[in-house]
Amino acid sequence: MRAEIHEGTGLQYVTVVPDEYTPEDSYPLVVMLHGFGANMQDLAGLAPAINPTGYVYACPNAPIPFNLGPGHTGFGWMTPRGGGTPEETANSESLLSDFFDTVFQQFNVSPGDALLLGFSQGGGMTYRCGLGDSGRFAALVALSATLPDQDELATKLPEERTQPIFVAHGTHDQMVSVDTAHSAKSFLEGNGYSPEFHIYSMGHEISNDVLNDLIPWIAKVLPPLKAGD
Repeated sequence: MRAEIHEGTGLQYVTVVPDEYTPEDSYPLVVMLHGFGANMQDLAGLAPAINPTGYVYACPNAPIPFNLGPGHTGFGWMTPRGGGTPEETANSESLLSDFFDTVFQQFNVSPGDALLLGFSQGGGMTYRCGLGDSGRFAALVALSATLPDQDELATKLPEERTQPIFVAHGTHDQMVSVDTAHSAKSFLEGNGYSPEFHIYSMGHEISNDVLNDLIPWIAKVLPPLKAGD
């Protein structure tokens, strides 16, 4: 696989493509949003595990830098632990919307031929940006995710609520309580969705057990491009 960093017009991002990819190709797209304190490289390493030949991948850098210690800067979509402002969130949503437009055009992706995945704070942004954009994203993945205000989310929901959603969380997660995942499940089911819901014996992470369940699910809801297609 080949990785390349792009400056973008609003968000810097990294793309990961199969070795045989050419700009004339049209692959399904997997977009991955990192969590607080990480960066665009954090989830790019999942690409070979998900499928090294059947998708193109794009991972944006969150827009807000945070000093996490001497010589270490991480990025976030908003100030964590309730410290964010509505302006921060709205700006991140706007930047992501522009980023989606950019990478869909860059990779010749048709509406509905993409999946949005997020971890932790990036999972919260997946709910924010993906639930109301089911025409663009065939499916959503929320891993150890935060949960935005449910009343606000409810205003974003489309009339048709058949979008597949994979939710995974750890029982020993000390960053985002497992209760958050149960609240997300209740919210989604209460609004007509049927999420694929998994609880694992793990912390705030993406374990091999998660990947063992997630990878075949992705292939089912967003079939990869096969040789000769």
